[in-house]
Amino acid sequence: MPVRVLFLADTHLGFDLPAAPRVRRRRRGEDFLANYLRALAPAFAGEVDAVVHGGDVFHAPGVPRTLAIEAYDALRAVAERGAPVFVVPGNHERSRLPHPRFALHPGIRVFDAPRAFRIAVRDLRVTFLGFPYARGGVRERFGELVAATGWRRGGEDVALLCVHHCFEGARVGPHDFTFRGARDVVRARDVPAGVAAVLTGHVHRHQVLERDLAGRPLRAPVLYPGSTERTSFAEMGEEKGHLLLDLAPDAARPGGRLERWRFVGLPARPMAVVEVDAEAASGPSLARRLEAALREAPPDAVLRLRVHGRLQGEARSVLSARRLRSVAPPDLNVDVVFADEPRLRRRPR
Repeated sequence: MPVRVLFLADTHLGFDLPAAPRVRRRRRGEDFLANYLRALAPAFAGEVDAVVHGGDVFHAPGVPRTLAIEAYDALRAVAERGAPVFVVPGNHERSRLPHPRFALHPGIRVFDAPRAFRIAVRDLRVTFLGFPYARGGVRERFGELVAATGWRRGGEDVALLCVHHCFEGARVGPHDFTFRGARDVVRARDVPAGVAAVLTGHVHRHQVLERDLAGRPLRAPVLYPGSTERTSFAEMGEEKGHLLLDLAPDAARPGGRLERWRFVGLPARPMAVVEVDAEAASGPSLARRLEAALREAPPDAVLRLRVHGRLQGEARSVLSARRLRSVAPPDLNVDVVFADEPRLRRRPR
């Protein structure tokens, strides 16, 4: 019987979830928390042997204590069902989980430093090795960090490397940007032998890398589950979810093999962008355009109004945060971006 692992990453709990909001409006933070719990559902049901979180559990290192407790309570519930949990601190957490005392549990293992955790799954010996996000560049240090875990190839039936990094060949964004040679990108040739797979977060698009940039097979597949919700409009066309992995020993392959993987989708919020030509619209015509955009937006959407040109006179008040809150349906999140001034951005507050 294979070892089944639930793999999720980039849950970004705390995104748009201030502890003391200044205004009442729908907050996207509740969507992130809901999908975090949905992703863990197979573990709550006792359907997996272990859970790996590939980093960025939280959106920031300074999340409220109550949110950290809620997140860790879910992991504790999984561990108490008999499935150990392994967590990689990510870059958004600055390589260290916030409020770590609330994560203390014998069934929750955190890669707060390079470590190799060994467990037994039925009659199989399974090793989870990894390290927290390596700040300051990982490319020249990756091999050293793997060695610092104390892991030695062999001696287990299945081994998994758990990290939070970009690997050569990973792609992101609407234009399929490909990570190649930057100092924070791991070389494909440095994927170690002796592991069944590399489990990594950080890139928010789900993908599985099996070959390097020249088309040569990797020593082990590199799997990204992607984020569990859309954190930016660069992800608006991407499906969100998590992975279920089946792993098994292989006499011909130290560290075992990945028998199969399955992507499990989650109900991410739809996103839409409306282009607004501010200089061609008077206040009344811009108001009508806004009302039409709100009517035509998908239900439960995250809507962006991208303004081209400078707002003049009455048109400026049409797109004020106060007016947007008053006219937008309660199920929408709406923000405004000024395309000609990329640093100037307003959100309804």
